[in-house]
Order: sequence, then C-alpha cells, then structure tokens
Amino acid sequence: MVASLTRRFGDLDVAEEAAAEAFAIAVERWPADGVPPNPGAWLTTAANRKAIDRIRRESKRDDKHREARLVHDEHAPEPLGAIDDERLRLIFTCCHPALAMETRVALTLRMVGGLTVAEIARAFVVPETTVGQRITRAKAKIKAARIPYRVPSEADLPARVSGVLAALFLVFNEGYLATGPDTDPVRHDLTGEAIRLARLIRGLLPEDGEVAGLLALMLLTDARRSARVSPGGELVPLGQQDRGAWDVALIAEGHRLVRERLAAGVAPGRYQILAAISAVHTSARDIRDTDWSQIVALYDQLVSLDPSPIVALNRAIAVAELDGPEVALAAVDRLEPRLAGYHAYHVTRADLLRRLGRGEQSRAAYDRAIELAGNTAETAHLTRLRDQLG
Repeated sequence: MVASLTRRFGDLDVAEEAAAEAFAIAVERWPADGVPPNPGAWLTTAANRKAIDRIRRESKRDDKHREARLVHDEHAPEPLGAIDDERLRLIFTCCHPALAMETRVALTLRMVGGLTVAEIARAFVVPETTVGQRITRAKAKIKAARIPYRVPSEADLPARVSGVLAALFLVFNEGYLATGPDTDPVRHDLTGEAIRLARLIRGLLPEDGEVAGLLALMLLTDARRSARVSPGGELVPLGQQDRGAWDVALIAEGHRLVRERLAAGVAPGRYQILAAISAVHTSARDIRDTDWSQIVALYDQLVSLDPSPIVALNRAIAVAELDGPEVALAAVDRLEPRLAGYHAYHVTRADLLRRLGRGEQSRAAYDRAIELAGNTAETAHLTRLRDQLG
C-alpha cells in the first residue's frame, strides 16, 4: 500500500504516515465494529483520505490539491507483493516485528481472526483486562513508531512467520473447541480457515519446519472432528472416540508431513513436536495401543522448548497413563498457582481424583471445571461425569 500511495502522491513520507494512521485507526475501530468484508480496500481508502488531508494541510498550491483529488481512487488495484491472499497479507502485516510477540498475536486474533477479547484471554489464560491492555499498547506503538501498513515482501516473511503461526494455532484451537457459551462446540469456519492459511504459508515457506509442523498438527487434529461431539451434543474425549470415523486422508497427509520433518534431521520446534505427539495418537487403532512412553518422551522435548504450565499439564496427562494417576496428580497439583483459572486444569484433577477413588474431591474439581468451561458440549460431558460419582 505504501508503494501505491507513493506513486499516487509522489511523496514517501506522506505515504508512510498515511498508511500508519490508517493502520492505527483499524486497531481502534475494528475490535468494536468488526473486521470489514474487504480489509485491504478499507485500509487503502483510509490511507488515501489521510494522505489527501495531509496534502491539503501542508500544501498551499491549488494544483497539488487538484492532483490529490484526481488520484483518489478507492478501487485502484493494490500490488500484492509476495502474498496473493488478502487475509494472509493482513495477518503478516499485523505481525510486525516492532511489536512484542504477545501483542502482535493478540492484535491479529482481534483484527483478523475475529475473536472476542474474552476468547483471546482464554486462549492466553490471562484476564480480559490484560488482552485489552495489549491491544491498546499495540495502537500506541503503531502511532508512536509510525509503523506503516506495508504489504510484506518475500524477505520480510521469515521475521514475521512465528507470530503468524502462533495466531493461526490459537484461531484453530478456538475453532476445535470453542470457549464461548453461545457458539457451536466446533467452529468449522475457524478450523477450516486456519488450515487454508497454513497451506498457503507452506507454499510460501516450503523449507520452514515449523510451518509444516503446524499444518500437520492441524490436519491430524481436524481429522478427528467428526467424532469430537456426540449426536446428543456432548463432547467425546479422545479415548472414547470412534476411530473409524476419523478422516483417513487427513491423517495420511499429516503423517507424511511428520515423516518428512523427521527425515530432515533438523532439531524440531514446538509445532513439529506437537504434530509428532498427535501422530502417535492417530497411529493407534485403539486407545489401549497408544505408545504412552513415546508421548511422554516427546513432551519432555517440548518442555525444554516451551516450559509453560499448559505443556506441563498435558505431559502429566500422559504420565498418568504410563506411571499411574497418583504420580500425575502430584505433578498437576504443583501447577495450581498458575492454572487455577484454567478449566482444563480442574478437568484433569477431577479425572485423576476419580481414578484414585477420591470421589468428594473429584466432585469439587468437576464443579470448578464446569464453572469455568464455556462450551456447552464440554459442560454437558463434565456434568455427566460428575453426576456419575454418586
């Protein structure tokens, strides 16, 4: 957009400032008004208007005013740069390296992913006020640093791709198990769009292992979608799903990507390890055939890269299958200070306590999990398990 504005107005400074102002306006308005149907055209139009306003303010020559009015064309084609897809261009633009990683991901989820502040907060396991502050800081940073809305070049993509992948991962997760109480349990619009964009990034960066890893993870997870919710609208956990209903084509594609990354002989990143874990799960014909020792070993690798409490929680779930619920519960209880507001923490504790025969404590953990869970299908599942305790 900056190049287009420069050609129209003949002034790089005017173009960059107009683009930055348009981007800042989008940060302010889109979270409240929603993302427009054509985000790129909206930004181009806003930047054109800002450029015209500046020329009118700073120039005293009437011919310059006339030139500005003549070149103002809301429908003029915008050069695509390295990325053909408009939504993907906007995501890469929002993931500007000048913004902190958490800030650029939150901004992208709000502006492009269309997630609410509450959904983003649940994805990050932080209060809603924290997400609001991050978006506000992004707006201030864009204005103060005059960060322009500029279509990324091919050389820009590697520096921005980590933020883009993080945003797509969270969008996919929200789609696979929606956290809002007034949405479908599985939002195909979000999962499908995340996979579509991941495929496009794979085409742009075919040698990037983490791009391949995230795509494989999404495919292997989405393959289980049809078995995710029962006909009665209740969430079905992995161990109880009808594996015959899984999508064999998606599983085959996901496994192929995982094998390709293993054959590359390069140390795997976070998404590649998560994809490998999912590959182990989807390789087992029955839950009893799952290679839990391999899964725990993969989680050990992941913890060294991402020592987050959520990774530790998921590792503990695998440890329960390998070493028993008592060992796993000790590890889970150590996470309480950081995960007290995370519903999956209480779901895990409830299950482990149930398996240990500690019914009263299990019921209390289920109650807390139900209180925190926003998804109706998950709430129905947890309620049934709690009531089965007697």
